[in-house]
Amino acid sequence: MANWKEHSVYDWNDNLFSRINKDWMLVTAGNQEKCNTMTASWGGAGILWNKPVSFIFIRPQRYTLSFIEREPYYSLAFFGDGFRPALNFCGTKSGRDFDKWKETGLTPAFDLAPYPEEAEAVLICRKLYRQDMAEDSFLDKELFAANYPNKDLHRVFVGEIVKLMLKE
Repeated sequence: MANWKEHSVYDWNDNLFSRINKDWMLVTAGNQEKCNTMTASWGGAGILWNKPVSFIFIRPQRYTLSFIEREPYYSLAFFGDGFRPALNFCGTKSGRDFDKWKETGLTPAFDLAPYPEEAEAVLICRKLYRQDMAEDSFLDKELFAANYPNKDLHRVFVGEIVKLMLKE
């Protein structure tokens, strides 16, 4: 088992722009008996309603969506070098068809939400808000055309970041 230490999210000096877009993250939800994880390269973090929050975007066909809908918490996990094959697998294969933990060699751990033990940083988030994106809300119609040819708009979740855990 890794040695984790909880930190204040306000003291974390990581570049989430690079972490999310370039390095990718795993979004994981479920319980100790059954959970699923998926790779995401869209998302963000900031302050909303006077709370540190994350923003995640899940398409309706993603298996992980049902886990996020059922549970009050989800995790966002960030990795060091060497995990690109696992992240690629988790972003291209469905948990309906594969045991992503077994296939990637990642190990599920649990602290309010499941997360991969091999990560180097984990945000545990409590769901506060969700809303489906709508075509008529796009002010830049080219964004809609380029990103939603199948009209499978994301469901947006805002989660309060209740824990930041960094591997020691």
